[in-house]
Amino acid sequence: MLQSTTGVGMNSAMDGMNLIQQAQRHHLVVREIGEEIDLEIGPGEDDPSFGNTTLIGAPLRESSAEDHGESKQMMVVSQLSNDVQDMSQTQQVKRKKKVVKRWREEWADTYKWAYVDVKDGTPRIFCSVCREFGRKHRRNPYGNEGSRNMQMSALEEHNNSLLHKEALRLQSASKDKIMADKPVYVKAVMSKTAGSILEATLKRDPHEVEFIQAVQEVVQALERVIGKNSHYVNIMERLLEPERMIVFRVPWVDDRGETHVNRGFRVQFNQSMGPCRGGIRFHPSVNLSITKFLGFEQTLKNALSPYKLGGAAGGSDFDPKGKSENEIMRFCQSFMCEMYHYLGPDKDLPSEEMGVGTREMGYLFGQYRRLVGHFQGTFTGPRIFWSGSSLRPEATGYGLVFFAQLMLADMNKELKGLRCVVSGSGKIALHVLEKLIAYGALPISVSDSRGYLVDEDGFDYMKVQFLRDIKAQHRSLRDYSKTYARSKYYDEAKPWVERYDLAFACATQNEIDQADAINLVNSGCRILIEGSNMPCTPDAVQVLRKANVLVAPAMAAGAGGVVAGELELNHECSLMNWSPEDFESKLQEAMKQTYQRAIKAATDFGYQKESPEALVHGAVISAFLTIAQAMTDQGCV
Repeated sequence: MLQSTTGVGMNSAMDGMNLIQQAQRHHLVVREIGEEIDLEIGPGEDDPSFGNTTLIGAPLRESSAEDHGESKQMMVVSQLSNDVQDMSQTQQVKRKKKVVKRWREEWADTYKWAYVDVKDGTPRIFCSVCREFGRKHRRNPYGNEGSRNMQMSALEEHNNSLLHKEALRLQSASKDKIMADKPVYVKAVMSKTAGSILEATLKRDPHEVEFIQAVQEVVQALERVIGKNSHYVNIMERLLEPERMIVFRVPWVDDRGETHVNRGFRVQFNQSMGPCRGGIRFHPSVNLSITKFLGFEQTLKNALSPYKLGGAAGGSDFDPKGKSENEIMRFCQSFMCEMYHYLGPDKDLPSEEMGVGTREMGYLFGQYRRLVGHFQGTFTGPRIFWSGSSLRPEATGYGLVFFAQLMLADMNKELKGLRCVVSGSGKIALHVLEKLIAYGALPISVSDSRGYLVDEDGFDYMKVQFLRDIKAQHRSLRDYSKTYARSKYYDEAKPWVERYDLAFACATQNEIDQADAINLVNSGCRILIEGSNMPCTPDAVQVLRKANVLVAPAMAAGAGGVVAGELELNHECSLMNWSPEDFESKLQEAMKQTYQRAIKAATDFGYQKESPEALVHGAVISAFLTIAQAMTDQGCV
């Protein structure tokens, strides 16, 4: 009787070992402690052997010859025990194997949000959403079938908790949630001091993937600065925590009388340089992580510009697409009923962003004026005085082309005749097309969420206007190819596979992944202009740097909107009648100053001007030093 019981236990252990071996033969990779894994296998917490069991992903120690000997011995004992088991016991074991097999097939998709770490000297399986572990994470969801040695890290009961569901909802709201499969961790090349900053951010906000990615890029750029002066570590730690984060409910009624509720955000990141300035984004992917990332990038962008402004960002997970004019107006009015408390000429100045154009800004300002009872031009973008002289919508796109021209001038080249690929088809992308045509370049592409359009003859002003009409009517870019025979629309593809000299990334964050970066390099492109914030994934950044592709960071190249917004407000305050030519001239001068500041900061800290990371690191260094000086002067506030 004793021998039979031992056999069952050993056979159960063997099932677990076989599962580990089969899992390793699939797509699993053994990673460092603390990193995310796809599968975990371990006995239940109530098993005394749990603390001594090695889990996938936890490199606690190397396997010894003694361990292998014990495994072989276990196999022999298990086989001998199986020979003496009765028929009912054999059927029960087979039934357990079927359960394990069924469990394993569903494992990767269901339990990808887990990782292995050491707690009190014992390896544990943690939920990466809420950072919890315990018996409820290891219950067998198929009842009591299988011995305790075969119980998996189920997370089943925990996944049904409200806390976990809310955290997972925020994580899943992002279109780029696949980034969670490749979490951002401190790289070995980082110094211990710089790495500690990122580790603290990971510990505090482990689920905010976009924000952590932005922090990683900035900390890497500042490594030499922090290495020279450890005082900047404390400044950086304060800078990474926003001054205030506002999250609120936005109820609104559609045309059918049905009530809807969205979530609104405003993150006022830092005001040490002046009142906050930042965009409002309406898009289903908007969450707190994206809002913090945008606010952080905007803070550095404003500090790099010639004007003294703080940084902020906001928006909602509301999708304007498919909504009527009245529905958009009612939503904007409801959004502003909460937001107006935090806005003002000396507090926060909102501006346009993705999903928010002149129409939306007009509705927002109208409700703001109604609530505060006065007419102040504290919003940028809606042509508040409707004088017709503002270039605010065109400024960001024009500024990108001006910045590219400055880079080419340092290389004794010009835009004329160069083939250019542009991603996106919003106002920034279309204004980039306009200015490229004006300088004699040949822009050949635009894109949307479903694919991209390429015109081998290049776009001209008439074609750009046709694209603008298509977007205004909410039609597909595919309709363009029905009119122009030399054009073609490619579904579920990106324009980086074409042949070109310059690339303008004007769509959204993380639009260029590693494969796209390889295509970009193979296309012959040597300059990438970032029109959207953080358009490259970390893997794509590494590919571009190894290939010596020059990158104009959005922090510097995309500062045109900041410049135009400040010029626009000064125009309104002074009631000057600037012509578009005067406005464009001042925009060019401001972009030149921004470019020179980034280059100077890079060379001051030992980066060669021709280095692929010179502009990226130089822009971050210049912006950070400006903010750090202001924060130091104002004390610990």
